[in-house]
Amino acid sequence: MLVLLPPSEGKTAPADGPSLDLGALSFPRLTATRDQLARALVRLASGRPARAAEVLGLGPTQSDAIEADARLWDLPCAQAAEVYTGVLFGELDLATLDQGARDRASATVAVASALFGVLRIDDPIPAYRLSGSVSLPRLGPVASRWRDSLPRELTAATGDGLLIDLRSGTYVNLGKPQPEIADRTVTVRVLHEAGGVRKVVSHFNKATKGRLVRALLTSGAEPCSVGELVQVWSDLGWHVEQPDVVPGKPTQIDVVTTDADHAAAATG
Repeated sequence: MLVLLPPSEGKTAPADGPSLDLGALSFPRLTATRDQLARALVRLASGRPARAAEVLGLGPTQSDAIEADARLWDLPCAQAAEVYTGVLFGELDLATLDQGARDRASATVAVASALFGVLRIDDPIPAYRLSGSVSLPRLGPVASRWRDSLPRELTAATGDGLLIDLRSGTYVNLGKPQPEIADRTVTVRVLHEAGGVRKVVSHFNKATKGRLVRALLTSGAEPCSVGELVQVWSDLGWHVEQPDVVPGKPTQIDVVTTDADHAAAATG
C-alpha cells in the first residue's frame, strides 16, 4: 500500500540539521532530475528578486522564501514529516502517533514534491519554496520534468498493493499512475454537506484527508483493494460513498462530512 499526499505550501524551517544531500533521499532513480531542478531553482533565486518572485508566484512579503531557495544547498534539513505543515499535516499529526502507527507511516506514506518528485516522510529536506505549477527559466514547466520518471516510481512503490492518491490536481500532473495499477488506485473527494447541499471546501478537504490517513494508520488495517478501503473507513465511522467502478481507471470515492463531524474532530 502507498498513501500519496500533496505537499504543503507552508513549511517549518529546521533550526539545525545536515545540509541537503540528494543521495540520502528515497527513490534514488529521481536523483538526476532533483539535481537539475535544485540547481535551476538556486540560480533563479540568486538572481533578481523581482524576477524570482514573479516566476515562483510569491508576493512582496515573501522575500525570505527567495533567500532560502538561494541557499538551498546550505539550509539545515529535517525529516519531511517535520518540515511539511499546513492543514492536512496538522490533522495527520505524525508526531503523536504511537510507534506502531508511526512505523506504518514510514513504510506506506509518501509526499509529492515539485522539487523532489516524491519523498518518504523520513527523508531529510530543507524548507524550500517551489510549486508544481511553476515554469523555471531554461527548464520549462516543473511538471514536464517528472512525467516520465515519476509514474514508474509510483508503480514500483505500490507493488501489488493499493495506491491511495490524495494529491491535488497540480501534483497529479507531475505524474499520473500508470495504467497497470489503475484498478488498484483510489482517489478521494471530500464533500461538505450543509443544508442538503454538498460542495468541495478546501479547508475541510485538507483536514479530512489528514484525519482519514491518521485513522487508517492507527487502525493497523492494510486494505488491498478499493472495496476493502471503503469498508475500513466506513467501519471507522466515516460516511463513504463509492461511485461505479470504471475498468482501467482509478476509482474515486466520496467522503461526505458535516459541520458536526468537524466540530467533533476539533474537540478530540
